[in-house]
Amino acid sequence: MDEKTWREFILSGTRTGKLATVKPSGVPHVVLIWFLMEENSIYFTSGDSTVKTKNLLANPRASLCIDAEDYPYAFDSLECDAVVERLAPEELLPYAVKPGARYCGEARAEEFGKRNAVAGEVLIRLQPTKVIPWAGMPE
Repeated sequence: MDEKTWREFILSGTRTGKLATVKPSGVPHVVLIWFLMEENSIYFTSGDSTVKTKNLLANPRASLCIDAEDYPYAFDSLECDAVVERLAPEELLPYAVKPGARYCGEARAEEFGKRNAVAGEVLIRLQPTKVIPWAGMPE
């Protein structure tokens, strides 16, 4: 699967990501995220006190799996470097509105964005360093 194809796959519809980070104890932590991609980074917003944010501040590496949940099934597994950015709410707003449009629809995008572009929220960017696509079961 070439880069154009895996990018189209992960941005298709409302696929969610399963983000894996590592706690300081070494225990894995996996959570579902809503995300978008801008140029070469995948981004999402998160609370600055969440486990995933704390984990990425301590160890800026993560894995992200995005899958098609219907037959013939498929997934992309991405190994990523992470950057946590603290932005002013007005700077964070566009990064919260766009995923809101993807997952909640245009009518609720602004509502979602305003809820998530507040003090205590951060922008997390994942830079894929390795992509492992799996195209699915044979038809």
